[in-house]
Amino acid sequence: MQFTMAMWMQVVIIPFLVSFTCVWLIHPAIAKMAIIRGLTDNPNARKLQKSPVPVMGGMAVFFGIIVSAGVTSIVFNSYALFTCVVTMTVMMFMGFIDDLVGIRPWIRICLEVAVIGFVVIMDLVNINDFHGLFGIGKLPVYVSLPLCAFSGVGIINAINMIDGVDGLSSGLGIFISFVFGCVFFYSHDFTMAVMAFATMGALVPFFFKNVFGHLSKMFIGDSGTMMMGIILCIFCMRTIDNTSRVSRAYPDLGVIAFCLAALSIPVFDTVRVMLLRIYHGRSPFIADKTHLHHVFIRLGFSHIGTTVCINILEFINVLSFFLTYWLGASVTLQFIVVVLTSFTTTIGMYFFLSYLDKHHRTNRLITTVSVYSQRFVQQRFYKAMTRLMDKGM
Repeated sequence: MQFTMAMWMQVVIIPFLVSFTCVWLIHPAIAKMAIIRGLTDNPNARKLQKSPVPVMGGMAVFFGIIVSAGVTSIVFNSYALFTCVVTMTVMMFMGFIDDLVGIRPWIRICLEVAVIGFVVIMDLVNINDFHGLFGIGKLPVYVSLPLCAFSGVGIINAINMIDGVDGLSSGLGIFISFVFGCVFFYSHDFTMAVMAFATMGALVPFFFKNVFGHLSKMFIGDSGTMMMGIILCIFCMRTIDNTSRVSRAYPDLGVIAFCLAALSIPVFDTVRVMLLRIYHGRSPFIADKTHLHHVFIRLGFSHIGTTVCINILEFINVLSFFLTYWLGASVTLQFIVVVLTSFTTTIGMYFFLSYLDKHHRTNRLITTVSVYSQRFVQQRFYKAMTRLMDKGM
C-alpha cells in the first residue's frame, strides 16, 4: 500500500499540528489559573524544585490531545479514538484529584484495573498472544486478562514514577509516542498512529515550557503522567493483541520486545526502585530519591542534562531492538537482547553512578558532561528560550 500525501496529512501532520498549537496557546492561561488558585507543587526534602510550581500541565496536554482527536475525526473516522478519549479523561481527573488531596495506592490500582478492563471490553484488545516468544502463541483468557491488568497497571505507574526532573517524563513521552506512531503508521494502524502523533504534538510545547520556562513553568503532575500511562498502555495492547496489525505487517518483528524496548527506562527503573524499597522493608509506593534521575542530579547534572542523558539511554535501548530485528534475529533473541541492553542502561547504570557518587569518584567523561550541562543553563540560548517561553505571562 502506497502512502499518499492525504494519509500523511490526516494521520501525522494534522494531529501533530493541532495538538501542538492548542497546548502552546492554552498553556499560559492554565499556568496563570494554577498560580492564582494555589494549585502548586511545593518544595520539600524529597523534591528537587526550590519554589512552588503549578501542577496543571497535564490539563494543557489533555486539552491538546482531545481537540486534535476531534479535529482529526472530521477527516478520519475511527471508533477507537472514543475509547482513548474516555480513558484519558478518567485518568486525567483521577490524577488531578491525586495531585490535590491524594488517593490511597490500592484505590488507584483498582481504578486503573477498571479503566484497563473498559479498554478490553470496548476495543476487544488484550495482551493475549506472545507471537512466538519462547515458542508461545495465543494465551488462554484466564492467563491473558490478569497479565493485561498487571502489565497495564505497571506501565501506568512506571510513567507516573519516572516524573522527577524537568522535561524527563514529557521528553520520554515524546520519543515513545514517535516510535509507536511510526510503527503504527507503517503497519496501517492509522487510528493508533493518529493518537500517537497527537500525543507527541501535545507534549512538545509542554516540554519546552517545562524545561526553559520560568514564569510559565508547570509540572505535568499525576494527571498528566497517568493520562500518558493509559495511552501507552493502549498502544501496547493494540501492538500485542492477536489481531495486531503490526504483527501482521511485520511477522518477524517481536512485538513484546518492541513494547519493552520503547518503555524500557520507565519500566526497568521502576522495577528496580520498587524491589529495593521492598528489600529495605519500605512500602513500594512511598516516594523517595532512589530513581535513576536522582543519581544524575547528585553527580552535578542539571535537569536538562539529566533529561538528555536518560533519553539517550532510552534511544540506545530502542536502537538495539531494531538492529537485532534488522539483522534477522528470532523473536526470542530480540527479547533477550532488549532485556540485557535495558538492564545495563538502566539498572547497571544506576549502580555504577551510585558507586561513583558514594565514593566521590567520577571519570572524565561524566565530569565533562555534568559541567557542560550546568553551563548550558547559563548560556544566551537558554536565556533567550526562557524569555520566549515566558512571553505572555
